[in-house]
Amino acid sequence: MKALMRWILLLALSLLALQLYFVLRIALMAVVDPQSTTFERTQIWRISTQQHRLPWRQEWRDATQLSNSLKRAVIASEDSAFVQHQGIWWDSLEQAWEKNAKAQARAEQQAQRRPNAAAKPVKIVGGSTITQQLAKNLFLSGERTLVRKAQEMMITLTLEALLSKRRILEIYLNHVEWGEGVFGAEAAAQHYFRKPAQQLDNWEAARLAVMLPRPRFFEKQAQSAYLNERAFTITSRMGDVRIP
Repeated sequence: MKALMRWILLLALSLLALQLYFVLRIALMAVVDPQSTTFERTQIWRISTQQHRLPWRQEWRDATQLSNSLKRAVIASEDSAFVQHQGIWWDSLEQAWEKNAKAQARAEQQAQRRPNAAAKPVKIVGGSTITQQLAKNLFLSGERTLVRKAQEMMITLTLEALLSKRRILEIYLNHVEWGEGVFGAEAAAQHYFRKPAQQLDNWEAARLAVMLPRPRFFEKQAQSAYLNERAFTITSRMGDVRIP
């Protein structure tokens, strides 16, 4: 029993130390720009091992050097309540849960009707806010487990407590993926439009924003009808967006 209690105590202390590490790292981000994220380092390893080279584009730009059109487009596309919520948008999570449950039910019905047919993967809707996406990219792996999701929420709340909305959006836009080895708004603007991120117009900003859920896919499908239609939708919503 004493040995078990010691292991439990060590586990609790380890978890506490991990949370303290996250808090200190995030507090430092208030004044120091993060050089890389866990997700970026994972992609560096994947690309370099698969291609035996590292085609990589990334340049940090302060919030004042990023187009307001891009900020509005990303918020409109990814997290329309960004300036209102405290990091977790419960309504969006509930809607995502319902969509995923319905999709899973449809998949099960199709499997029953056609038991010998190849099963199609169920498309999972995330419902994550910009802050949650940043939390995951900064520190966590891409695995989908309850433990990882709980840790993501803890980091999300810490980001919101220690950083301003403006800073959260600035870090997010400088580290989010926009294609194979293309990270951050400046790299994306140069890669797709051959211009600085500060000069992106509404249409260009909307196109980039729409790519975010599947950037490597849309990089290869740049002329897809969906991309154009969705960009028009985001452009029409941008006027109602308030940026921090």
